[in-house]
Amino acid sequence: MSGSHETSPVLTVAGADPRLYSHDLAPTAPEGRTWGAFSIFSMWMSDVHSVGGYTFAASLFFLGLTGWEVLAAMVVGIAVVNVLMNLIGRPSLRYGTPFPVVARMSFGVMGANLAAILRGIVGIVWYGVQTYFASKAVQVLILTFWPAAEVYTHGSLFGLSPLGWFSFLFMWLFQLLIFLNGMETIRRFIDLCGPVVYLVMFALAIWILSKTGTFSLSLQLAPAAEGSTLWHILNAAMLIIAYFAALLLNFGDFARFARDERAMTVGNFLGLPVNFIVFAIITVIVTAGTVQVFGKAIMDPVEIVERIGNPWVVALGSITFIVATMGINIVANFVSPAYDIANLYPEKIDFKFGGLITSILSVMVCPWLFVSSPQAITAFVSVFGAVLGPMFGIMIADYYIVKKQRVVLEHLYTMDPNGSLTYEGGWNRRALIALAGASLFSIGLSVLGALGHIPNGGDWGWALGAVLGGLFQVLLMRGSPVVTRPATI
Repeated sequence: MSGSHETSPVLTVAGADPRLYSHDLAPTAPEGRTWGAFSIFSMWMSDVHSVGGYTFAASLFFLGLTGWEVLAAMVVGIAVVNVLMNLIGRPSLRYGTPFPVVARMSFGVMGANLAAILRGIVGIVWYGVQTYFASKAVQVLILTFWPAAEVYTHGSLFGLSPLGWFSFLFMWLFQLLIFLNGMETIRRFIDLCGPVVYLVMFALAIWILSKTGTFSLSLQLAPAAEGSTLWHILNAAMLIIAYFAALLLNFGDFARFARDERAMTVGNFLGLPVNFIVFAIITVIVTAGTVQVFGKAIMDPVEIVERIGNPWVVALGSITFIVATMGINIVANFVSPAYDIANLYPEKIDFKFGGLITSILSVMVCPWLFVSSPQAITAFVSVFGAVLGPMFGIMIADYYIVKKQRVVLEHLYTMDPNGSLTYEGGWNRRALIALAGASLFSIGLSVLGALGHIPNGGDWGWALGAVLGGLFQVLLMRGSPVVTRPATI
């Protein structure tokens, strides 16, 4: 039967263990599934329409490929992402459960805590980093309209100036207030973010074209790449898949609120293949135009509006991309760690408390120091990215191949030995072995490539780790029983 809550009605699971069940981890009730195709579409716009998304989309045209070759890579890469998102979103949509609960299907009801911790660490670090990047735009705005504030850029406390601290804490608090209002407020916020950025991007593109002329732009912004064209296209496609790697685990946290499968699949199609390609083309029009207008390619949209020279244009552009960065930060890096932390101790930590802990930890990692060290970023991305790929492969293979999409909802919330997901004390050791084996392979591949001992595989480590993790899971789980109806628990 349905429970009640001011923001998200849920289903009550009879006999659920309090160590595994809370309002935030419970299955979303039908009346709580309020996200239509437009909300899913807007979520993806919030993810893509950021300063980071702009820079990434523009960078694809600097790979030495022709415009048509980049377009082919985009179509291949984003089409694969679209399929993978539908696959990872389907169990959350079917059962109404977030990622930490879906992970119990593969890793066991307690083993899922390990998966949640690993993913939570990634989200917390990147949440702090994105908040810091947005705070830099806040600082630019303050200095634009109050030049005397430059005096507060001197001095340092733990690596930030007084104005830097003010800007960072302003962004930190602003995002937290949105989050604490619940998922419906988040949905409304991201419904706004993506479309607003499109308006500014179209305005920038029109301004650029008014300066350069419609037919004077080139979609090839770098010298032609040497070697196999097909290989370069596949590498570019893999870059696109890797860009969405984090949300390939996180998406279930949002898919659980979708009205039905059609809303999810249509929203994904509009938000991924259609939106990504349109945004990338607008991005390259603007970037290519800056070569003629400013004498060099500028890949930071805030810098472009700043160079226009009008303080109100600077304000509009900066605020727009601050909002866009907040959108991707909440979608990709905030909601999911909040669920992950709540999953560790459901009796005491709810979704909002988990979000508060996420916010506090994001300050404690001192992201401004983290991003100042390229070696630290490289090591972090290599190690944790190499773990997230195998985790994705294990979950997909387990749900679709091992369990054949048949899971008993009640077993996700019980520690009873008769539960099919309790395994050995709540831990599926075979899944943990698969995760360890595939992760060691991915990490080794990444480290050896970075050191030059083998050809650098770039972002292929994620894909290879996912395939290997799924293969290990299928082989290790051979002979395990598939439960199709509730046991007596």
